[in-house]
Amino acid sequence: MATEAVALGQVIRCTGTRVTGLLERRSIGKDRPIRVGDLVRMHTSGAEVYGVIDVLDASVPETGPLAEIDLLGQALITPQGVGRFQLGVSAHPGLGDQILTTTAEDATKIYSRPGVTSIRLGSLYQDAALPALVATDDLLNKHFAILGTTGSGKSCTVALILRRVLEANPAGHILLLDPHNEYSQAFGDQAEVISPANLQLPLWLLNFEESVEVLVSKEGADRQAQITILKEAILDVRRSYAKEGEDTKHITVDTPSPYRLSELLRTLNNNMGKLDKPENSIPYLRLLGRLESLSNDRRFGFMFSGVMVRDTLAEVLSRMFRIPVRGKPITIFDLSAVPSEIVDVVVSVLCRMMFDFALWSAQGQTVPLLLVCEEAHRYAPEQDELGFGPTKRAIARIAKEGRKYGVSVGLISQRPSELATTIVSQCGTIFALRMGNERDQAFVQRVLPEGAQGLLRSLPTLRPQEAVVVGVAAAVPMRITFDDLPPEFRPRSDSAHFSDLWQRDCADGLFVEQTVSRWRHQKR
Repeated sequence: MATEAVALGQVIRCTGTRVTGLLERRSIGKDRPIRVGDLVRMHTSGAEVYGVIDVLDASVPETGPLAEIDLLGQALITPQGVGRFQLGVSAHPGLGDQILTTTAEDATKIYSRPGVTSIRLGSLYQDAALPALVATDDLLNKHFAILGTTGSGKSCTVALILRRVLEANPAGHILLLDPHNEYSQAFGDQAEVISPANLQLPLWLLNFEESVEVLVSKEGADRQAQITILKEAILDVRRSYAKEGEDTKHITVDTPSPYRLSELLRTLNNNMGKLDKPENSIPYLRLLGRLESLSNDRRFGFMFSGVMVRDTLAEVLSRMFRIPVRGKPITIFDLSAVPSEIVDVVVSVLCRMMFDFALWSAQGQTVPLLLVCEEAHRYAPEQDELGFGPTKRAIARIAKEGRKYGVSVGLISQRPSELATTIVSQCGTIFALRMGNERDQAFVQRVLPEGAQGLLRSLPTLRPQEAVVVGVAAAVPMRITFDDLPPEFRPRSDSAHFSDLWQRDCADGLFVEQTVSRWRHQKR
């Protein structure tokens, strides 16, 4: 970026948020090309006003080349000199005011945030020598979303942001929900990788809604009867596990207090035995059959295994939320190994436990927690019927109330138009990567502030590793190029290289036999 400003033209039209400039023909020569996205400055009687070129138009030769400029903000002029940059414009340019290029000093004034703890994510589109910074506390306190089509670089963006946060804050507490086992290699020894193979998430941790989703038939005339029966049985076994003489009035069907699976089966059998009509036993038989089926399915072993039961809630929370950190500030929960029938329930349990843990922590002893949710449109869809209600409500509760208790959320999605608007609108910062789908662009347009609307037109043409960043963590809306991630810290890509692998016969009968064996034994 130049050290001295150069005149580009003059203002011929001004609205509240936009300026039209008539460019001098000599200003658009090859020696100093003007691009969409360039910063410009306009000197007024009361302020230096800054904007970004959104449209260049030379279609009407009689008028000369025109530039449409979105206003960003201003630096007020006082007797002491030019003040700090601030968003919003009160001293609008007048007709005939000069439009100038900006200098490196101008860009630093606009994009830097003196006195604010920030992390570097990359460089500015306008000048690769200038760092793109986001304010750490504003990013985490007020939630964020990373939105972009498949192949736009979302996974690397997630890894880069979280790595930069943890480099500056090595005692963090992050839970990353990883649906495709992509991220374990991205954080190395900093990550505690959890999957059903190395964690017990016992049935008693589920609240009643989650238990119904796992154990009760989805359809059938006796569904409501099964729900009523299950509610009574779970309440009985939760209270029966309490120590002798202990008050159980505080225990409800949702209280995360332990109970034995064998005791639940026994209670259902005993209650069924008290019936006077055999036909009334059908709901009991279906519940018992479902419980026995899940108990015998090794895929569900992390939830149903174990003859003995003990209160492991504190251990699960400590490991999940990295308290104490012990050199591993991020937990990666590998959801790829969770049976598809209950993955939504598992996500619901994790999100709900995070909020409840923060809610019931002693005042003044808050441990800030960050939930990062990949494929957020699956768990918090716009249309309620497409997802599991408790999961969406758990994420929504964090988005709406979490900041009061030190809980934040980062939403990642390649289908932003399918994401619940009420939830993503709570995100104070949005990273919009390349997206060509018009529905997705329209969705992002609804949640972006008015001053950033001009940047939307660049979304279909963003390159991988580029993004538009808007919101409270950015000084102003900006287009950035992310820094490179070293290869060893990039998320795992599972895309098959057809053109390479199909050059030769790359597998044999043993490969098929081994695959069948893993399939049958449910071992990856």
